[in-house]
Amino acid sequence: MADTLPSEFDVIVIGTGLPESIIAAACSRSGRRVLHVDSRSYYGGNWASFSFSGLLSWLKEYQENSDIVSDSPVWQDQILENEEAIALCRKDKTIQHVEVFCYASQDLHEDVEEAGALQKNHALVTSANSTEAADSAFLPTEDESLSTMSCEMLTEQTPSSDPENALEVNGAEVTGEKENHCDDKTCVPSTSAEDMSENVPIAEDTTEQPKKNRITYSQIIKEGRRFNIDLVSKLLYSRGLLIDLLIKSNVSRYAEFKNITRILAFREGRVEQVPCSRADVFNSKQLTMVEKRMLMKFLTFCMEYEKYPDEYKGYEEITFYEYLKTQKLTPNLQYIVMHSIAMTSETASSTIDGLKATKNFLHCLGRYGNTPFLFPLYGQGELPQCFCRMCAVFGGIYCLRHSVQCLVVDKESRKCKAIIDQFGQRIISEHFLVEDSYFPENMCSRVQYRQISRAVLITDRSVLKTDSDQQISILTVPAEEPGTFAVRVIELCSSTMTCMKGTYLVHLTCTSSKTAREDLESVVQKLFVPYTEMEIENEQVEKPRILWALYFNMRDSSDISRSCYNDLPSNVYVCSGPDCGLGNDNAVKQAETLFQEICPNEDFCPPPPNPEDIILDGDSLQPEASESSAIPEANSETFKESTNLGNLEESSE
Repeated sequence: MADTLPSEFDVIVIGTGLPESIIAAACSRSGRRVLHVDSRSYYGGNWASFSFSGLLSWLKEYQENSDIVSDSPVWQDQILENEEAIALCRKDKTIQHVEVFCYASQDLHEDVEEAGALQKNHALVTSANSTEAADSAFLPTEDESLSTMSCEMLTEQTPSSDPENALEVNGAEVTGEKENHCDDKTCVPSTSAEDMSENVPIAEDTTEQPKKNRITYSQIIKEGRRFNIDLVSKLLYSRGLLIDLLIKSNVSRYAEFKNITRILAFREGRVEQVPCSRADVFNSKQLTMVEKRMLMKFLTFCMEYEKYPDEYKGYEEITFYEYLKTQKLTPNLQYIVMHSIAMTSETASSTIDGLKATKNFLHCLGRYGNTPFLFPLYGQGELPQCFCRMCAVFGGIYCLRHSVQCLVVDKESRKCKAIIDQFGQRIISEHFLVEDSYFPENMCSRVQYRQISRAVLITDRSVLKTDSDQQISILTVPAEEPGTFAVRVIELCSSTMTCMKGTYLVHLTCTSSKTAREDLESVVQKLFVPYTEMEIENEQVEKPRILWALYFNMRDSSDISRSCYNDLPSNVYVCSGPDCGLGNDNAVKQAETLFQEICPNEDFCPPPPNPEDIILDGDSLQPEASESSAIPEANSETFKESTNLGNLEESSE
């Protein structure tokens, strides 16, 4: 594809994370010529989602990743005397301290293979059923892994692993009773990435489970394409910046969402549901009548707290936790407001921060459901792909598995003038957006990165059992010791298209103070138990059992000033990876800020024109008409179990 690439663009974007994808879409929509490249074989970067075998292959890539530089790079010969090169990093160092455990019965046979999979990988599993598990927490060595998997295997992503396939999500009718994982759909190959792997229809697995409540590792492998495992765990506030952008730009047509069904709290060793709406508060059996009135009065104040500055004047300098103690709230209500509504830190959040967070929570209630949050079907990794699709619709060019060797900088103006790709082609542009992980170490020597601790668990039941097994829950477990952070737990059921039936996918996230396992293991032990053969027959076990677990640390490069980067050219803009926050506002703010620097005074992601309104100029058809007319309109049905943002926007307002 490099032979046919144009030699000049207006904007070159390196990396396909959410901020980069939004900017690429906005620039393409504004009429800029956009080239969007990524050295990875999948969309999303650290925002991506993977099938189960795809995740194991992704881990394999990180284990074998090495920064190999050839003795005589092709690009060095193309650097002129008045130019200098910034060599981009070929090794992704954003993931560390990876540990994988398998607790499910490992009755694997050679013929066990993921249904519809393009590859098989069972190498990256540390058995937790063996006595060596505690001592062999880390991934197998390179020599061990190479014996069971070829180095040349490419990472497989979700069933909808490119923007074209993301269109299929909107057409899938999703209910709690029936799942359509586009088994019978004909997947369309991406128009923007010729070399994406061909999608294979998923064969139905008719294998019966050996025993009730018993799920083996071979079943997880077979149903691996039912999993869509997010690298970063986030939710969408129903009135957040990302939802507003999805609706405004009409990108919401490419995806569907489910409402988070419940908010949980962990107190005194027990998980319990927190009332959200007014009806929930008055129907709650956990609160006394006096507490219900106290809570409603306080929440009513929080909705309009700016109008009553005297109520919090004098408390601005103290934490929100201390402020709650001064209000007429019982300890039970203080806990609920602090950890389940405001979801803020006891030590780090000021009174104003807490009031803003509480108001935001309440403001988002009721727009699409009984809680403030939405989750995209097939995982968070769908969102970057949706914006990539919009960029491609308006003429953006996409190249995956296409690495950039260096940025070419003019010595006099100190501006970047071109890139040189892996084939030695020089491509000129006015503006360059680069994801932080691509910068070399010498450029980032003064940058102080934070870390995010992540855990992904596959479990056999919910943390709070109810009549329905299709619950999507969020739970915040407060920090117990000074210097540690609260842990956010998001539990996804199979109707979110992120896990197989009979299992739950659990994401744990917190700001790192140590390694991910050290930060999160205590919370995991409080909420779950390992899945062992001895406990299979024991129906008295109340906690969910862990079938498989992954721990890793991810770099948090958000909120870093560009002045921290050494010798950064003025027309090179830095895009950060995921932050530790629950929402996506940081990515949207970053994308809009950078867009305004590139395209000042232009509208940020305006709605696409209606095909009927486009005026033809002579014999040539505008790109908007030819492309957008091929896109199916947003589904007119409003499903009970899934949400299309465009459909509900008018009624919600």
